[in-house]
Amino acid sequence: MINNDFEDIVMNRKSVKLFDEQVKISTSEMDEMIQKATKAPSSVNMQPWRFLVVESEEGKDKLRPLIRFNTRQNDSSSAMVVIFGDMQSHEYGEEIYNNAVKQGLMPEDVKDELLGKVLPFYRSLEKTEMNDIIKIDSSLAAMQFMLVARAYGYDTNPIGGFESDQIAAAFDIDSERYEPVMIIAIGKAKNPAHGSYRLPAETITKHV
Repeated sequence: MINNDFEDIVMNRKSVKLFDEQVKISTSEMDEMIQKATKAPSSVNMQPWRFLVVESEEGKDKLRPLIRFNTRQNDSSSAMVVIFGDMQSHEYGEEIYNNAVKQGLMPEDVKDELLGKVLPFYRSLEKTEMNDIIKIDSSLAAMQFMLVARAYGYDTNPIGGFESDQIAAAFDIDSERYEPVMIIAIGKAKNPAHGSYRLPAETITKHV
């Protein structure tokens, strides 16, 4: 990590469309950033986010026809990180809660009580309800990943314009279980990025 200035990370993050093609991110550094991104919160800590790091030429060739008008990011970035939401993330519930107990983060009785409530609830959800949950949670991880990336000296661009009904199958991923949420291009900006206007807080906020 090269930047611990939170004000700079938040206020100067910009969406980059064109990256320096010569910059590569190592597997270890990418995994480290993803691990930190997973500190984002999620509903009952089910952590439904799943990351597909598309960094090889072969992988980017597969992705290119599926990302509409975002080919510049695909071709110049160090990687395109596709974030999926796992519709069956609760299958990891016992592993998550058991490890929380082992690490002293949760009492055994609390674990048993939560599992007894959470797992039946998740299994009872309609597909549309689960889809909403995993997309909200995975979006939190996506934002956290972009902030972590900036702390590591990289730039990003969140992308929502892609063929969501084709992208999982293109990479041999179960499209019934894994729902694509967002793609994040990551690398080093080739040119300075443009700023953008934000509505003032008083326009978008109501105090009661």
